Amino acid sequence: MAYIEGNTGKWEYVIGLEVHAQITSKAKLFSGSATAFGAEPNSQVSLVDAAMPGMLPVLNRYCVEQAIKTGLGIGGSINKISVFDRKNYFYADLPQGYQISQFYIPIVENGHLFVKTEEGNQKRIRINRIHLEQDAGKSMHDQSPNFSLVDLNRSGVALMEIVTEPDLSSPFEAAEYVKKLRSLVRSIGSCDGNMDEGSLRCDANISVRKAGEPLGTRCEIKNVNSVKNIVKAIEYEAMRQVELLESGGTVAQETRLFDATTGETRTMRTKEDANDYRYFPDPDLLPVHVSDELIERLRAELPELPDAKIARYVSDFGLSEYDAEVIVADDNTARYFEEASAGTNPKLVANWISSELFGRLNKNDMELSDCKVMPGMIKELVMLIEDGTISGKMAKTVFEDMFESGDNPAKIVKDKGLVQVSDKGSLEPIIDKIIAANPDSVAGYKSGKDKLFGFFVGQVMKETGGKASPQMVNDLLKEKLAK
Repeated sequence: MAYIEGNTGKWEYVIGLEVHAQITSKAKLFSGSATAFGAEPNSQVSLVDAAMPGMLPVLNRYCVEQAIKTGLGIGGSINKISVFDRKNYFYADLPQGYQISQFYIPIVENGHLFVKTEEGNQKRIRINRIHLEQDAGKSMHDQSPNFSLVDLNRSGVALMEIVTEPDLSSPFEAAEYVKKLRSLVRSIGSCDGNMDEGSLRCDANISVRKAGEPLGTRCEIKNVNSVKNIVKAIEYEAMRQVELLESGGTVAQETRLFDATTGETRTMRTKEDANDYRYFPDPDLLPVHVSDELIERLRAELPELPDAKIARYVSDFGLSEYDAEVIVADDNTARYFEEASAGTNPKLVANWISSELFGRLNKNDMELSDCKVMPGMIKELVMLIEDGTISGKMAKTVFEDMFESGDNPAKIVKDKGLVQVSDKGSLEPIIDKIIAANPDSVAGYKSGKDKLFGFFVGQVMKETGGKASPQMVNDLLKEKLAK
């Protein structure tokens, strides 16, 4: 278990997360306005979104179904009746003067996800609820030296707010939870999980306490937009609270912002309680009734979920749990892997994807979708290694060319003359020549200097331009040096 080291001893983290996941829908929650990212400001706003007088919301059924699917994915209970409420507060980017949300009866309750701890154990994180709500607009403070401007494109966009219990006990666990949840919603298709575009945002509720003591006063860190920043925000805020308490102060319940530039949190406003928002059922929206038939239809539509896919990759393909988790973390990568590994060595395919391919993508700041290396090309490369056409070392050279040119590996091997020499009759004269030319090294090896074996291997590879089969070279050298 992770602790904060204070001057008076160890303090525990107590963390709960509220993740706002934008539903992958072409229309908003209560209007037909578009939801495309990056559109011109105020170009995707209906009269409903702008709260013009007399406009009434109409619930988007698709968004409800996506929330139900997500609830089934976390093993939650789907409420047969749920209700939309008005959450009353006043900001310039909230045209109605209230947000339509769910407070008293959400669409989903009592789910969970399992995450890994620092020790490698599985920990069950309780999810209190998933509720539907509309997003607010966006205040823009950098467009004018004299004014703040408002973009209502996001106003009314459908969100799922996914709320945990305070079960997370370290920044590491919080990061693992967000990654696990992001993988799940991407797999289901209910959210694209793009944190850099704001479609997945996290509010972190943080408090500290000594072991065995009651829960402390929590602070909420709003709108953290990356896994890396979630870790930094929690670490900073927890240490701030510890230092404050150890100096004799008290922690104020408040909402804070995380500044990624300074790595610090700062006060935004005093933290509200539920009664401050004066929740009441929205009179313009009827309760949502969900039938057993709809739930079962949506359950049948669920894809294979990440945990099940990881288990299958380990049992059927022989992947390590770590490699399986890396592959499954992104649904596009999982599809890429399955296509590339069909009919060949899946473990070797996974190694090439997670090391060579991901390494080059990260180095070039590219996404998998931007890459010239298609799944069939990885498959062909692995098959060339497996049948002895090229060595693993040669394969790296071939891969580099594949990545840059987009050519098939077989073509690259042929054009560059990289076919591996694995013919005994061709290698024996070369090895005999090298042994004859190095009598002192032969004597040293036979006297027990085993490291000299590498010298002979190196000489053979140099002589053959790196094309000799390493296995064949090793076998022949052992045979001849034993005489």
